[in-house]
Amino acid sequence: IQYSHYSLIPYLTIFLPLSLSLISSRSHLLLRLVLVSYNSVSKTTTRGSLTLVDLAGSERISRSEATGLRLVEAASINKSLSALGQVFSSIRENSLHIPFRNSKLTHLLQQCLGGDAKACMFVNVSPLDTNVPETISTLEFGMNARQVALGKATTHVTKTT
Repeated sequence: IQYSHYSLIPYLTIFLPLSLSLISSRSHLLLRLVLVSYNSVSKTTTRGSLTLVDLAGSERISRSEATGLRLVEAASINKSLSALGQVFSSIRENSLHIPFRNSKLTHLLQQCLGGDAKACMFVNVSPLDTNVPETISTLEFGMNARQVALGKATTHVTKTT
């Protein structure tokens, strides 16, 4: 088993208080498990991977009152989420070019979103009335992702002689 942790912002994962929450992670988290199985009877090797992603939420700068480093991080998070939305739109519209290289996030997710993979997304929203604009934005992002058809997943089996 191979495993990797990717921090998509060129800073350590840090937790900083913002006006919207007391503890806030300032990065996306991506964990990819690559599994390889060898069957000695059939002499086949099967490969597969599972990628778990925890996306940082987009932020309205005016509400978070972020300044300095936090402002740069918030802008980077918003930019990567926007790039992911562009990838979803391009895949949904069967575009000739899918902009996977527009951000580190989309580049790392290319294997999951392009080709022969399957994906499942959960969105978390706030029940508070004060967060209705962010909740609506998050649900729209989820609906955009929901309309993406990734195609049929395939198995990756190789026979050794």
